[in-house]
Amino acid sequence: MFIVQPMFGKTLLPLLGGSPAVWNTCMVFYQTLLFLGYLYAHYIATHIAQHRQIQIHAIVIVISFLALPLAIPDNAIPPTDSNPTLWLMWVLLLAIGLPFFVVSTTSTLLQKWFANIGHHTSHDPYYLYAASNSGSLLALLSYPFLIEPNIGLATQKFLWSGGYVLLCLLILGCGALLWQSQQQKPLDEKSALETDHLTLYTKIHWGLLAFVPSSLLLGLTNFISTDIASVPLLWIIPLTLFLLSFVLVFSSWADKIHPLMVNFQPVILLPFIAYSFINPALLPYWLDLLLHLMAFFLAIMVCHGELAKSRPKTTHLTTFYLIMSFAGMLGGMFNTFIAPFVFQGVYEYPIMIVAALLLRPGILANTTLDIKILKNLGLQAIFPILLVVIGLSFYNLVDNFPSYLDSIGGALILLAGLTYAFRKQAISLALLTGTLLFFSIGLHNSLSHTLYQQRSFFGVFSVREAMLVDENNQPEKYHELFHGTTKHGAQRLASHLKQIPLTYYSRQGPMGQLFKAFEKNNDKWVIGSVGLGAGALACYAKPQQNWTFYEIDPLVIEIAKNPKYFHYLSLCAKDSTMRVGDARLSLNNEPSQKFDLLILDAFSSDSVPIHLLTQEAIKLYFDKLKPNGILAFHITNRHLEIKKVIANHAQELKLAALIQEFKPNNPALLVVATDWVVISKNPETLVPLAKSRLGSWQKLPLYFNMKPWTDDFTNILAIWK
Repeated sequence: MFIVQPMFGKTLLPLLGGSPAVWNTCMVFYQTLLFLGYLYAHYIATHIAQHRQIQIHAIVIVISFLALPLAIPDNAIPPTDSNPTLWLMWVLLLAIGLPFFVVSTTSTLLQKWFANIGHHTSHDPYYLYAASNSGSLLALLSYPFLIEPNIGLATQKFLWSGGYVLLCLLILGCGALLWQSQQQKPLDEKSALETDHLTLYTKIHWGLLAFVPSSLLLGLTNFISTDIASVPLLWIIPLTLFLLSFVLVFSSWADKIHPLMVNFQPVILLPFIAYSFINPALLPYWLDLLLHLMAFFLAIMVCHGELAKSRPKTTHLTTFYLIMSFAGMLGGMFNTFIAPFVFQGVYEYPIMIVAALLLRPGILANTTLDIKILKNLGLQAIFPILLVVIGLSFYNLVDNFPSYLDSIGGALILLAGLTYAFRKQAISLALLTGTLLFFSIGLHNSLSHTLYQQRSFFGVFSVREAMLVDENNQPEKYHELFHGTTKHGAQRLASHLKQIPLTYYSRQGPMGQLFKAFEKNNDKWVIGSVGLGAGALACYAKPQQNWTFYEIDPLVIEIAKNPKYFHYLSLCAKDSTMRVGDARLSLNNEPSQKFDLLILDAFSSDSVPIHLLTQEAIKLYFDKLKPNGILAFHITNRHLEIKKVIANHAQELKLAALIQEFKPNNPALLVVATDWVVISKNPETLVPLAKSRLGSWQKLPLYFNMKPWTDDFTNILAIWK
């Protein structure tokens, strides 16, 4: 199960621009199929005789073989005019629905069968759930470190199909053992269920204890990829911790571990709130990431620990797992289908942090309707109320509000420390934590001067107003476009400066040098740009040039065309063509040898989508370029050395390539450090640029022992900085 998840996520990412939302949508699909598998296991285990269960399950297994070998359906093209979530779910259902359904039934059904064979541990088979999650954990970790670096996608799918057949044979073998141990004796589950009735409160409590960690899992994954670091390898860390929590809470050490987790949670909560939310700029990204992961792990350990403590007798085993899977599915659906339409940012994440605190043990004892306790709660509520009042007073009465940020931040951190005093009172702890989190989020949004923020399938986009000191030492406003925490463009607002490309596209930088070097013969060039951003590149356009922008997210086009935020397109390239959809799919429909210049500037937050970096992608680009055409590749990245991949392609495909790792002289005027590579089939094509002395263009270095990236094989670890 946990090999097919990243494997098929990687298979589908190229169709949707490498967005982190693809992984989250896949997770919801897996959770849904897991619930359906548990529902099936629950029904046949509680309503059908055991010999008949074995026969039915054997038939289901045989039918599932129709889906082998695994493959995406032909002509699977995502919609460009609507949210692709439902399309993605449908493709997953057709591709892996049947095998995944069978795998999802295995853990629950085999535990139920095991409970009936008379083994000396049959009365408490829940340790098998720990074993199951241990296997899942090993599979998940083996994918990025063992499978992906050494085995191509096609071989992975073939090997998984073989492993699936072997698993099915082993399941049937377990069925045969049950058949021998139970000689067609009548089902007695109903009478057992009647004598051991589950209350509605118990079921709701189980559901909440499963819902919150599931939502936290996807919330943290989304938060990491948009606000901390958009690195695909990091997406598996929260899921790894999620599985590890199940291994620990259902193990024989659970009774010793759970009290420790409950006690440590408020301790870690203090620095987590103080730095990761109140003042995240103080921390390097790896330390910020570590704090989020620790807080997440402790929260789910407390929830899952309470879940394991309240597990029922084997008569209700399948009901227990059914409620867990149903609530987990609801948590994923909340994050995928509801939160993006309700919230403009990733606000479901802090909401679930507070919800996890409300599920700490002892909450009922602290909420007994006793006058003394009510008085205590009232006194404790004074702190968050005072916090809001003080914050609003500063906001409304102080003209130069940002200058007071340090003192407000210090006060917030002090209040975060007070949360520890409420560690034994779940409601008080949750209320104060929630007030701190949402006040600090609002504070940061206010100080960032966000003019516009919207969320789409592909992430959170925001337009912010900022200040710089201009050439005359005067303050000047400008606008910035952000995807998550990564800047995707900026524009100065003075009328005589609106047409000047800035940030990664400045005239002093590699792109300005490229257009300057070919200024005398590029009047009628046909130019394609993959990725739009704020539209700064459009201001290199000449009247007779033909420009086409390829952008996967319609929201980006909407922002770039809106004169309230940016003017590049309206002033410089009104007649440019917009193509909505994944660039590789769109370029496939273009005629060969169309472009004189093709610019690759597609980013998902800070990361270039991997499917745009493969050898097949490079061949596609050069098929669309004229014989003397130029490919310009933007490879700026905080975490990955993409130049290694490009250099390998240039060597393998016998291409000429130059690189410039540009460092500006005056970054204060929105000219930033940026890395670009230009590539051509003929070395002569790049001679004007190399001889222009406009920048330090150099030949791409050679990297040995680097296996070429293809649609079938990529290895993130090989290019990690």
